[in-house]
Amino acid sequence: MNPLTTSAFDLPDHLSRKADGALIGGDERHFAALAESLEQSIADLSDRLDGEREAPGGIGQEAMDRDMEIHRLTARLRTLRRFGVDLCLGHIVSADNPEPVYVGRVGLTDSAGRRLLLDWRSPAAEPFFAATHANPMGLARRRRYRWTCGRISDYWDEVFTSDGLEGHAALDDQSAFIASLGSDRSARMRDVLGTIQADQDAIIRAGSRGALVVDGGPGTGKTVVALHRSAYLLYSDPRLGQAVGRVPRLRHRRGGVLFVGPHQPYLAYVADVLPSLGEEGVQTCTLRDLVAEGATAGIETDPDVARLKSSADLVQAMETAVRFYEEPPTRGMTVETDWAEIRLSADDWAAAFDAAEPGTPHNEAREEIWEDLLTILADKYDGDASADLLRASLQRNGELRIAFNRAWPLLEAADLVADLWSVPAYLRKCAPWLGSDDVRALRRADARAWTVSDLPLLDAARQRLGDPEPSRRRRRKEAAIATEREHMTRVVDDLIAADDSELLVMSMLRGQDMQDRLVDESAAPSTDPDLLAGPFAHIVVDEAQELTDAEWQMLLLRCPSRSFTIVGDRAQARRGFTESWQERLERIGLDQIFLASLSINYRTPEEVMAEAEPVIRAVLRDANVPTSIRSSGIPVVHGSVSDLGAILDTWLA
Repeated sequence: MNPLTTSAFDLPDHLSRKADGALIGGDERHFAALAESLEQSIADLSDRLDGEREAPGGIGQEAMDRDMEIHRLTARLRTLRRFGVDLCLGHIVSADNPEPVYVGRVGLTDSAGRRLLLDWRSPAAEPFFAATHANPMGLARRRRYRWTCGRISDYWDEVFTSDGLEGHAALDDQSAFIASLGSDRSARMRDVLGTIQADQDAIIRAGSRGALVVDGGPGTGKTVVALHRSAYLLYSDPRLGQAVGRVPRLRHRRGGVLFVGPHQPYLAYVADVLPSLGEEGVQTCTLRDLVAEGATAGIETDPDVARLKSSADLVQAMETAVRFYEEPPTRGMTVETDWAEIRLSADDWAAAFDAAEPGTPHNEAREEIWEDLLTILADKYDGDASADLLRASLQRNGELRIAFNRAWPLLEAADLVADLWSVPAYLRKCAPWLGSDDVRALRRADARAWTVSDLPLLDAARQRLGDPEPSRRRRRKEAAIATEREHMTRVVDDLIAADDSELLVMSMLRGQDMQDRLVDESAAPSTDPDLLAGPFAHIVVDEAQELTDAEWQMLLLRCPSRSFTIVGDRAQARRGFTESWQERLERIGLDQIFLASLSINYRTPEEVMAEAEPVIRAVLRDANVPTSIRSSGIPVVHGSVSDLGAILDTWLA
């Protein structure tokens, strides 16, 4: 379709009255201008992107700025190409200005600076979502569109003033929100941004400090709230969008939003929603994705073992498990050098072990402790050998290196957790509250046969241990840079040899500063950052009623700010949830907790909920059972499981 010459409206015959030019003429003209501006914007962005890609890459900050600009232009171009004129969600008309203001998934202006679309997340767009008849927020009317295959298949007008009815409103008895959720659901979640009701919008726009619990039964729109809140917070809260070096791909190192869903099919189901809202800066994952072993971990079949591992106590025991390998030797030793013997006492060991900065992961502290140990030994030497020669001699001392590796070994998280399940004495030392029966239950023949219940322990161990090979990576990088310097030296020699200019300009390349600029240290090997390691400024958790106390620790480790959106329904918890949200969350370590309830069921008809409510109440008396606001008119059929096929055949016939 050519949006400049073809109507944006494709209304079915039964809605022909809504096709009146008096109702949609203004929209048609606006969409034509929007299409023209989009076409120009896409062309301009494409040219700018080509220019950035063809420009020299630069080094250091220049390279980072170029990468950032390419990322920004690419994301913007992808959004504009993805939607076309259906970027527009609807428009609002204020009581004191008859000119419509169009709200879109992103903001857009034309070449003359005229605002064609107001970004849905901006404060000025808030009435589009939040206005009600009780609080119209200054609106006279509001129009929302339903887009199907790039064209408007329906629209709704809501009028908030008595004089707004005349000549403008295409009123419909069914609300936009119910119509959206009552329609057929596609393979991907329907983006109901244009039909969010005021109560949900208030939750989406609530502040990010503390933990906000969104409690609601089936059909209340909890997932809609979670997805849109993710996009809104990333847009509106500057704490959540910070990035090291301003490079978007590094945003997770100091901020950003993590969205945690229950399983991969769920993440695939909602994969298009956040980009369609104009945001691509939200990381999405399941709890399995947080740990490398999660991809192959099985389900814990022993309920007693699952119960023991679900406690936060075992997760916290990983601190004791690591500290077991951080005890300084209680006996000294004599260290031989090429010139003299130096005594290393137990107090010297203890002093070196105290050198690491508090909070430094175990493996990453090794280099710091080793260097301090060498310094202590060097300070005790009073001979004539130079400091460099003495240090080199100490580094070559095999006995010293062996003693250090035994005292502060390089540890792998999998080894540490496997030892807990295979060495009963070690488990009793780390978790002294466990009884003999508990220790026997946790022991298993194959200590590395990981289950989902092991993942919080593996994660805690890995977070506490840190990278097991920092020095090895550093040596690889230093070797790569040295090779680059040798190569650049040969290039400089060739350039100088071929320089026949009178001023011998190429000789300036001999300078150290110039050579440092010529060496591209960014070409050295590096490790891709773990995008899910955090820390994150905010975490959204859907189906949160299913998380164990141990699994919550995985998320708390990644969110020092304790800023969460927690979405769930206690009545749907598979393992039961008789305590309150407040009690559960305080126990796992959260203290600033706010509760918001969704009590209106927009999806499930009242006939079904009438059957479900007694069952829900029998399990959880104080459950938040939502009230259905639509009726199907079809009675609920009762039957056995064996009758299901025949019943479905009858319904689908």
